[in-house]
Amino acid sequence: MSAARTRRPRDPLSRALTVLGVLVFVFLFLPILVIVVYSFNTGRLLGAWDSFGFDAYTRAWNNPVIGDAVRTSLVAGVLASMVSTVLGTIGGVALARARAGARWAGLLTALLAVTLITPEVIDGIAILPWLVTLGTDGGLAVVNNGMVRLVIVHTSLAVAVVTFIVRARMRGMDEQIEEAAADLYAAPWNRFRQITLPLASPGIFAGALMAFTLSLDNTIVASFVQVPGYTPWPVYVFGSLKVGLRPEIAAVSTVMLLLTLAALAVVWAVLRRSGDDNASVASTFTGG
Repeated sequence: MSAARTRRPRDPLSRALTVLGVLVFVFLFLPILVIVVYSFNTGRLLGAWDSFGFDAYTRAWNNPVIGDAVRTSLVAGVLASMVSTVLGTIGGVALARARAGARWAGLLTALLAVTLITPEVIDGIAILPWLVTLGTDGGLAVVNNGMVRLVIVHTSLAVAVVTFIVRARMRGMDEQIEEAAADLYAAPWNRFRQITLPLASPGIFAGALMAFTLSLDNTIVASFVQVPGYTPWPVYVFGSLKVGLRPEIAAVSTVMLLLTLAALAVVWAVLRRSGDDNASVASTFTGG
């Protein structure tokens, strides 16, 4: 008979850390759960529960102002995702293939890192006068368009995320594959199109969806640059705080939450199908 295995008791510190971790997750996600639950409130005010129903979703669907705000956010998110993906892919591949100690690579990494750590209030204060100057003194009337403004600011905030995600993806690739293609006299463009791009495609796709989700929930900078007729959904919600939140806000927010979670789930599935484990997927998400 083999000796019975005895489970070692966990020390008090491990138990305390586990409890603390659970409390942190409850603190972070319980408000989201409350919003989801109250999206089924049939009352007129969000904080006053009446009864369960789908009236809030119906009223939100039939509200043209809410529809315009959601449409603006989705269109701006798609366009900003496309632009930032192109720029971020170029930057990510360049950084991943840069020689060790290259000054331009260090400078570019520092500039992109600054865009991630700079408070969005400062970004909004800096970008708004620049757009106004370009639209008046600079003669670029196109930047006076509300959608163009949103795409510009959302791209400027998301391009760093895409760049770091693509760079993390490319750093895990074997450069000898590209070198072998060069030895077989493949032109640089063919090497990029047939080898580099397919290898980096999971990271590119992940970066595109991350840029889309970042655009959807951008509030601070968007509130600085938005113009009448192009109010994105987060700015609309922020403005609704002055008159009281309604269940329609919770209903649309729930739909947007599900859309964001679906985008992240698709990214995870794509990276997993490409052969990455969960640790690699997490590293790609964070650009590590």
